[in-house]
Amino acid sequence: MTPLDIVKVTVKALDGKKAYDICAIDVEEVSTLADYFVIATGSSSTQIKALADEVEFRLKQEGINVNHIEGHRSNSWVLLDYGSVIVHVFSEEARDFYDLDRLWKDGKDIDISDILID
Repeated sequence: MTPLDIVKVTVKALDGKKAYDICAIDVEEVSTLADYFVIATGSSSTQIKALADEVEFRLKQEGINVNHIEGHRSNSWVLLDYGSVIVHVFSEEARDFYDLDRLWKDGKDIDISDILID
């Protein structure tokens, strides 16, 4: 499975659990941390945990295991590290505070409109 395939499975999982403001950024040219970041927002701490769990479950079904998880005990943010893909699930307040969308603006936005459910 390529990193872009991981992004697609991740976006589908997040969208299926009603995350909002989902975006995928290609950071390969501007960072050595990963090839892609996927960022999404959940409406509550319960939903944030459910979104992270769903991503982990769906990727595990594809044979992809998470390397590291941060913030799972947090009420506002969870990070799932898949090596080439890093997934951030935030509360609205935490997303505004960390502002990763702006921080990684030099990356290329990935068009995920064909993956999202209408």
